[in-house]
Amino acid sequence: MISNLSGPAQIFLANVDHVQQNLAQANREVSSGLKISVPSDDPDEVAPLLQLRADLAQNNQIQSNLTLAQTDATSADNVLSSAIQLMNQAETLATQATDTTLGATDRASIASQIQSIQQQMVGLSNTQVQGRYIFSGDQDQTPAYQINNGNDPLGNGVTQISLSASTRQVQDPAGGSFPVSQTAQSIFDARNADGSCATDNVFASLNAIQQAISSATGSDTSGIQAAVGNLQAASAQLNSAQGFYGNVETRIQAAQSYATNQNTQLQTQIGNLQDADVASEALQLSQDNTQLSAAFQAQAQMPTKSLFDYMS
Repeated sequence: MISNLSGPAQIFLANVDHVQQNLAQANREVSSGLKISVPSDDPDEVAPLLQLRADLAQNNQIQSNLTLAQTDATSADNVLSSAIQLMNQAETLATQATDTTLGATDRASIASQIQSIQQQMVGLSNTQVQGRYIFSGDQDQTPAYQINNGNDPLGNGVTQISLSASTRQVQDPAGGSFPVSQTAQSIFDARNADGSCATDNVFASLNAIQQAISSATGSDTSGIQAAVGNLQAASAQLNSAQGFYGNVETRIQAAQSYATNQNTQLQTQIGNLQDADVASEALQLSQDNTQLSAAFQAQAQMPTKSLFDYMS
């Protein structure tokens, strides 16, 4: 197709089109704050940008998981502090019960207090956080224990409801993952290889001291004294469990700090690829508008008559 436009006119229109394209791009970046709004803005940077966004989403999910794990670990730590205090109360009561001047009524009252401690300990083993039993392992919708009011072949005074192990781990943004919980059985109801109650079994030690106090007669407190040793072992077991959760809290805090730094780095990288330099683009917008206006003014002042006009 033959154009009726002169060469200079065609060059002028091409330059105007180029400036208008730059104006449109600058307008988009200034209004949106982004230099990449659609893939066609910079096809070579789309894949890296998508990968960075995926990495940021994953890091945010890790942070969310860490926050949940931190809530559980802090709650478990507090629960175990309460459990240790209960065991200290039980030891104090057991020591009082060894007083040979006490009568049957006094010892019955102490045994009743020990029974109350056992009930409170079962309550602690069934602690819920946000609707989940944090010591019930993977079956966190089921309580772990209840008081046994009937047959008690193990002698721990309780019935185990949840048999689930705890396989939950939380991802570390620095790499790998780590366990964040223990079960009520491992904390309160330690067993030997044959399934019998271990000497540091919290439930069994409380049940045994209660029975020893209830059956003590006169000056014979040997049964109570023998049972106190298991109370002390059970207290040590609770302290060990609390140490586990203390380590979990420390590791979660370190992981959260790492994840926060990672978030900052990812957002910076995304910004470097995606965000527009609004000040620079605003200046470019002003310059392009000035250039376009000057071009139109210059074009308007160009001679419109040709040589043939003067020859006619």
